[in-house]
Amino acid sequence: MTIAPTDVEQAATRTAPQAAGTASPGEGAQTNNAVPPALPPAPGRAAADYSGYRIVAARHPWRWAGTAVVALGLAAVLWSLATNPRWEWDVVAQWFTAESVIRGLGETLKLTVIAGALGFVLGFILALMRLSASPLLVSVSWTFSWIFRSTPLLVQMLLWYNLGYLYEKISLGIPFTSVTFFEVQTTTLVSQFAAAILGLTLNQAAYSAEIIRGGILSVDQGQLEAAAALGIPAWRRSTRIVLPQAMRSILPTAFNEIIGLVKGTSIVYVLAYSELFYTVQVIYNRTQQVLPLLLVATLWYIVITSVLSVFQYYIERHYAKGAVRTLPLTPLQKARKFFTIRTNARNLT
Repeated sequence: MTIAPTDVEQAATRTAPQAAGTASPGEGAQTNNAVPPALPPAPGRAAADYSGYRIVAARHPWRWAGTAVVALGLAAVLWSLATNPRWEWDVVAQWFTAESVIRGLGETLKLTVIAGALGFVLGFILALMRLSASPLLVSVSWTFSWIFRSTPLLVQMLLWYNLGYLYEKISLGIPFTSVTFFEVQTTTLVSQFAAAILGLTLNQAAYSAEIIRGGILSVDQGQLEAAAALGIPAWRRSTRIVLPQAMRSILPTAFNEIIGLVKGTSIVYVLAYSELFYTVQVIYNRTQQVLPLLLVATLWYIVITSVLSVFQYYIERHYAKGAVRTLPLTPLQKARKFFTIRTNARNLT
């Protein structure tokens, strides 16, 4: 049986000698060794039919093995929590929504909101001072961050609470003169709440300043140069160009700081201020149910940080609009996609 050459093969046979004969003089014998170019597949050839093939999902045995090990460990932990009577979950349920605990929780949230807001506002001002061209402003901002990041928060709390020992009165007037507009006893002005706010705010401002400064520096300098070339005012360049881009770098660390601030409010117990942790301490000193009351505080801290984590996810997703073509899926969308894929795979098989 003979196979007739295709039109393409015949055309290639005819053109090969012509290509060899048109070589430039001086190439000599090299013209006889010319290799013809690769030929495309012959037209008209029938494509393979894969319609009868069965779709088989990819197998991941090690993934399933790891999942089984983790699931067994998690089941063991949950079984221990549920069956060990020394956890005293009935006591936890009794005190979880007690009036005194809820009151302490409210004080914790109040300290977090006030100290967080004031701390980030002051941190933003310090970050701008650090980035300014004034040596004095740069030095003051750097010194502030250096001092408050170098001392423990507990020490700062006690220092502010005992400020009356250093200064008996706090007055407002014209410096270096005897003119006074306002004067008050320090012990009256710096109460437990004021000392807690001062300590938490100033400590938070020192860390927030570095977070904000790092986010601003992460923005490409070409963005500012292009905006300046277009004649955009400096304030609009900062608020409409630099900050929206810097927020993508600032937000993750800023939310970590806020979560740390929620837990850091427990240090206020040294001032005998009735926030959540101090309230729990007062209760278990009276009832001697130490572990269940500590679990009450732990669960409330978990609830607060979980809510903050949800806010963090959606705020970061909002600011990701200018950086990604497709926004990341929300947890609900991920769940829908997972079950849709599984359902379609079962239907195909």
